[in-house]
Amino acid sequence: MNDSREREGEISLPEDPAEFADDGKVVFIGKIQSKWKTRVDCPKNLVQARERGGAARIVLDEFWRQGLRGLDKFQHLIVLYWMDQARRDLILQKPRHKTEPTGVFALRSPARPNPIALAIVKILAIDEETGTIEIDAIDCLDGTPVVDIKPHFASIDAVEAEPV
Repeated sequence: MNDSREREGEISLPEDPAEFADDGKVVFIGKIQSKWKTRVDCPKNLVQARERGGAARIVLDEFWRQGLRGLDKFQHLIVLYWMDQARRDLILQKPRHKTEPTGVFALRSPARPNPIALAIVKILAIDEETGTIEIDAIDCLDGTPVVDIKPHFASIDAVEAEPV
């Protein structure tokens, strides 16, 4: 899937990793409904999504809805989602905000071997019957597949800042 949109200094792999992947049998459990319809409109991160009023909802497929039981005891949620429109073949990328090409694993870009994104979002409402979770914001396109959701534990998931 080599793409002619590469920026100076970027390097793509000779093949799209999806072509030689060993199928891990990832199951999508639902979809994200967001107001972002095109990649141009979509915010680049959660800060931008929140600034632009990017409230959204996660809608789980019926099969998974009972798994929401007990989630209402939490304020925040970790969402893992599949950036299905992202490139998978860039190993070095040149983001607009950086002066030098950077390795894919040193970036939060959706262009990566497995386009899995992670967001910690605030839960606004949960409807177990419809499998809907209203969230404060998300930085992905409408219809993005959901890989998993997990409760966020501030006491466990927090990392203390280390001096740089």
